[in-house]
Amino acid sequence: MTEPALDALFEAAAAVRGRAHAPYSGFAVGAALTDEDGRIHAGCNVENAAYPVGTCAEAGAIAAMIATGGRRIRAILVLADSPAPVTPCGACRQRIREFAGPDTPILSAGPDGIRARFTLEELLPASFGPEHVVHGA
Repeated sequence: MTEPALDALFEAAAAVRGRAHAPYSGFAVGAALTDEDGRIHAGCNVENAAYPVGTCAEAGAIAAMIATGGRRIRAILVLADSPAPVTPCGACRQRIREFAGPDTPILSAGPDGIRARFTLEELLPASFGPEHVVHGA
């Protein structure tokens, strides 16, 4: 991934993180992804008083991609302020898997920049995906 593309993902994730709705945990997260056409889509976490009903930043970014016609994730960046690199939760790893391949870069960032780089295969090995579902049987 080129530096300008990485910078654009970081800026989009940082901007949307500032709009996160995290009144309960105080843990604001922003995510930005690049689709198959190079467009950037971003999302932030949205907490809810009924905790299980909240939405992760990655899920918001994926929904934004789908809403504008994108169907493939080329790279995704997750931005949070934490002492350790923040990676997508298990459910979001599976959400990413629906639209990404094993070599898709997943970048973990803090306010100061990129902290870690992974592939989807590293975060979700031997995953279940669309190719496992039999259609029309």
